[in-house]
Amino acid sequence: MEKARPQWGNPLQFLLACVSYAVGLGNVWRFPYLCQMYGGGSFLVPYIIMLIVEGMPLLYLELAVGQRMRQGSIGAWRTISPYLSGVGVASVVVSFFLSMYYNVINAWGFWYLFHSFQDPLPWSVCPLNGNRTGYEEECEKASSTQYFWYRKTLNISPSIQENGGLQWEPALCLILAWLMVYLCILRGTESTGKVVYFTALMPYCVLIIYLVRGLTLHGASNGLMYMFTPKMEQLANPKAWINAATQIFFSLGLGFGSLIAFASYNEPSNNCQKHAIIVSIINSSTSIFASIVTFSIYGFKATFNYENCLNKVILLLTNSFDLEDGFLTASNLEEVKDYLASTYPNKYSEVFPNIRNCSLESELNTAVQGTGLAFIVYTEAIKNMEVSQLWSVLYFFMLLMLGMGSMLGNTAAILTPLTDSKLISSYLPKEAISGLVCLVNCAIGMLFTMEAGNYWFDIFNDYAATLSLLLIVLVETIAVCYVYGLKRFESDLQAMTGHTLNWYWKAMWAFVSPLLIISLFVFYLSDYIFMGTLQYQAWDATQGQLVTKDYPPYALAVIGLLVASSTMCIPVVALGTFIRNRLKRGGSAPVA
Repeated sequence: MEKARPQWGNPLQFLLACVSYAVGLGNVWRFPYLCQMYGGGSFLVPYIIMLIVEGMPLLYLELAVGQRMRQGSIGAWRTISPYLSGVGVASVVVSFFLSMYYNVINAWGFWYLFHSFQDPLPWSVCPLNGNRTGYEEECEKASSTQYFWYRKTLNISPSIQENGGLQWEPALCLILAWLMVYLCILRGTESTGKVVYFTALMPYCVLIIYLVRGLTLHGASNGLMYMFTPKMEQLANPKAWINAATQIFFSLGLGFGSLIAFASYNEPSNNCQKHAIIVSIINSSTSIFASIVTFSIYGFKATFNYENCLNKVILLLTNSFDLEDGFLTASNLEEVKDYLASTYPNKYSEVFPNIRNCSLESELNTAVQGTGLAFIVYTEAIKNMEVSQLWSVLYFFMLLMLGMGSMLGNTAAILTPLTDSKLISSYLPKEAISGLVCLVNCAIGMLFTMEAGNYWFDIFNDYAATLSLLLIVLVETIAVCYVYGLKRFESDLQAMTGHTLNWYWKAMWAFVSPLLIISLFVFYLSDYIFMGTLQYQAWDATQGQLVTKDYPPYALAVIGLLVASSTMCIPVVALGTFIRNRLKRGGSAPVA
C-alpha cells in the first residue's frame, strides 16, 4: 500500500503546493484591512506573536500527522483512534463547503479579467440611461465601480428573499473556473505538482511589478505612512489580538485537511519541521508585502479623491464669488474660506451647503475588506492609472492565480480521503472521482450566480468554517498529545526524520495552542450568542448604497445547519463507532 501511494516529484513541489494553498486572497484583502483597523504597524506585534505560539506549531502538527500516517484526513485520524474518524469527516465537509463558494471568487476574477481588455474600462464611467439624456440614476448615486460590481456583475436583488434568476454570464465564468480546477487536479500529485510552480510563483511576479508601480504613484507615501505609523494604544485592544490569532489560523489553512493531504504524499524521511517554518514565514511575509502594495495604491486613491474634492470646492468658490482663476489654491483655501464667510456672510451661507469637507485622513480611514477591496477599491484606483487596461489585466490575473492555488488545496482535502477509500477507488478511477467532485460543486455553486447569490456567498463565507475549524484543530491537538500520546508521536517523528522534537513544539502542542484555540472558540461563540439577530448588508439601488437588514428565519436555519453539519460530525461518528463496537462485543459474547 505504501509503495503504491503517489508521491511529489521532489520536496520543492510539496513546499510550493503548501505555499500556493496558504498564500491566498486573505493575504491580499484581509490582512491590509486588519492593519488599517488595528493600529497599522503596531498590529504586527500580536500578529508575529500569534505566528510563533499558534501558526507554526499547528502547521507542523498537521504536516507531521499527514506524513506519519500517509493518508488523507479521515484515514489519518482513524489510525490514531477509530473514535476520531469524525475529525477527518468534519474536515472534508468544511472543505466541501469552502470549495462550493470559493471558486465563485475565481469566476468573478475571470469576469473582470475579460472586461479588462476594453478601452475605456467598463467600470471607469457610468453608462447612459435609456433616453441617452444622462447617466444611469443608480450609478450617479453610487459610483461607476460600485455600479459595475453590484449591477453589471452581480445584478444583485434588494434582499435575500428575492432570489431572482440565474445570471448566465457569471454562471459561464463559474463553469470555466471549475474546468480550470479539474484540469489542474486531473492526475492528482502528478498534475498538481507541475501547476503549483505557476500558481505559487506567478503572484509574486505581479506583486513585485505592482510594488514598483505603486511606489511611483502620486500619494503612495501617504498610504505607506498611514500603514507604518504605529498606534500603540491598539495593543491594549483584545480584538486586535483575537483578529491576529484568527488571521494566522485561517491564512495558513489549518483544519481543512489540505495540509494533511499534501504531506501524505511526502517521503517518510522528509524534514516537515523545516517546511512548516518556511511556509509560515513565507505566508506572513507575503501578507506584509501585499499590504505595502495595497497601501501604496490606497494612498494614491485617497490622495486622488482628496485633491479631486479640493478642486471641486475651489471651482465652486471661484465661480460663486467671481474670484480670479488661479487665485484660490489648496494652500490658501481655509484662509480664503474664513475671509469670504466674514466679508460676505449671506452669500457664503447660500453656498455653504454645497461645500464638501475634504479630508485626506478620512479618505485613508475608509476600511474595506474582502470583495469590496478587490472589486471596488482596487478597480477605483486602477481606472485612474495610466495604461489602466494593463494594470487591470495583471491584477485580476494575480487574483486568479491566488484563488486557483487555494482551490488546489481545498479539492485535495476532499479528493485524498475519497481516493484513499478502497470502496470508492475500486469502482471509479481517480479522474472520474475528481470529475464528480468538480461537477457536484459546480452545480451547487450555481446558487451563488443568482441575483441573491452574493447574500448566500456572505453566509457561507461568514459561518461555514469559523467555529468548525477551531473545534477540528482543538480536537486534533488533543488527539495527538493525549490520545495518541506526545511521547509516542515524538518517537515516530524521530524514527521518520532523524530529528529529536524540540521542547518548544511540545509546549505549544500540549498547552499553549489548545488554550489559545479554546479562547478563540469561546469568543466567537459568545459573539454569536450576544449579537442578537444576525444581520447582513443589502444593496439599495434607489439610494446607491448598502443598508443593514435582518436575516429571515430560513436563512438563520441555513446558518445553523452549516455550523452543525460539520461540528456534529465529530461527536456523531464517535458515538456511532462506540455503538458499533458495543454491538460487535454483544454479538460475539458467549451464550450463557
